[in-house]
Amino acid sequence: MRILWILPYSPWPATSGGKTRQFHLLRSLAARGHRITLLLHDKHPVAPADRQMLETFLEQVIILPRRPLRSLKTLVAGLFAPYPLLASVNGLSGPLQKRFEQLLKEPWDVVQIEHSYTFEPYEQTLARLSQPFVLTEHNVESALGAATYHRLPRWSLPFIRYDQWRYQRWEQRVMRQAAQVVAVTPSDAQVLEGIAGKPVAVVVNGVDCGHFAGAHPDPSTQRVLFLGNYEYAPNVDAIEWALDEILPKVWERCPEARMSVCGFGMPGSWRARWPDSRIEWQGFVPNLLHLQSSCSVFLAPLRHGGGSKLKVLEALAAGLPLASTEQGVSGLDLVEGLDYLGGQSAAGLADAVVRLLQHPEAAAAMGDAGRAYVRRAHDWSVAASQLERVYATLLPHPHEAPACV
Repeated sequence: MRILWILPYSPWPATSGGKTRQFHLLRSLAARGHRITLLLHDKHPVAPADRQMLETFLEQVIILPRRPLRSLKTLVAGLFAPYPLLASVNGLSGPLQKRFEQLLKEPWDVVQIEHSYTFEPYEQTLARLSQPFVLTEHNVESALGAATYHRLPRWSLPFIRYDQWRYQRWEQRVMRQAAQVVAVTPSDAQVLEGIAGKPVAVVVNGVDCGHFAGAHPDPSTQRVLFLGNYEYAPNVDAIEWALDEILPKVWERCPEARMSVCGFGMPGSWRARWPDSRIEWQGFVPNLLHLQSSCSVFLAPLRHGGGSKLKVLEALAAGLPLASTEQGVSGLDLVEGLDYLGGQSAAGLADAVVRLLQHPEAAAAMGDAGRAYVRRAHDWSVAASQLERVYATLLPHPHEAPACV
C-alpha cells in the first residue's frame, strides 16, 4: 500500500514513548513492503543524520517547520479560536495546508494522521476531496490535563475549563470525520467510541522484544530505575512524587538503594532540589540495555496519563521487576502479584520496591513473567499486524476500482 503518514514531531531520535511507537511502526510497515511518505510539522529542526535514518526505510520525508510557540497568531487563536489551544499550536499553517493539498493530488491507499490536535491544517482539504483518513489517538486528550493544569495559577482556572470544553468538542468533530479511529488500549477505545459514535480499533504499543532480550537485570546493584520524557507533565509529576515521598520511605528500610533518573528534557534545577548522592542523574540514554542490566527494579509511579506506557513495556521486555501504580500499567493485561507489584500510595509503592529489592529470587521470577507477557502480546510485529487489519477495511471491495496501481 501507498501510505501518507502525518506527524507533529520527528520519530527519530526516539526520545519519548510516542516517538518510539511511530519509529517502530513505520519501520515495521516499510519492512512489510508498504511505501510510506512521512509529512512532519516539527517544532525542532531535524538534524541531517536523523533525517537520513528515516530515509533508509521511508520513500519520502517532508519536513515543514512549526512557528514559535509564543507567536502572536498562536496567542490570538488560543484565546478566540473555536478549537483548543493544542490544536492552535499545531495548526494554522498556510504552508503546511498548501503542501498537504499538493500531496493529495497523488493517489494514496491510506492517509494516516497521528493525534487529533494536529488535524486543523488538513480538515478542509480532506472534506473537499472526500479523502478517507485514519486517526490514531495515543490518549484521551480531553481528559489528559490533570498533571498540567494543577501547576497553573488559580486565576487561569476559567481558561482551563474553557479549553477543556473546546477540546471535547474538537475530539468529537475530528473523530466523526475519520474513516477509522485507532486507540492504543481497549479502555481508551471504549471511551473514544462514545466520542466518535462508531467502533474504535486497537493497535497496541509494542516493544522490540529481540533487542531487549539482551538486558539482564542485576539484583545486587540495589538500583531503582525511572525514565521518561520530561517535556510530558505526567512524567514530571511521577518523578517528583517518587523523590519527595516514595524514595525516602524506601531508604528507611534499604539505605543502600540508589535511584537512577533517566530521560529527555531533564531540568537542570533538579540536582539542587534533590541533592542526595544516592540519586543518579543520567539524562537521555540512547541505548538502554547496559542501563537496564545495571538495575534491579523499575519504578512506575505514574498518577496521570493514558494509553499504555512504552517505558513500562521496555522495562518488562528487559526482565526488570516492576513496581507500579494502576496508571503505570494501564492498558496492559498484567496480574498484580504475579507480573508486577502494585501500590497506589507512596507507602504502598515504597513497600513494593523494598520487597523486590529484598527478595531477589521472587523478583527475578516476576521479571521473567513480565518478559514473557510482553513477548506474547506486545512485540512490534503484533502492532503492525493490527494496523494492517485496520488499513484493509479502507481498501476497495473487489468489484471497485483500486485507489492506486
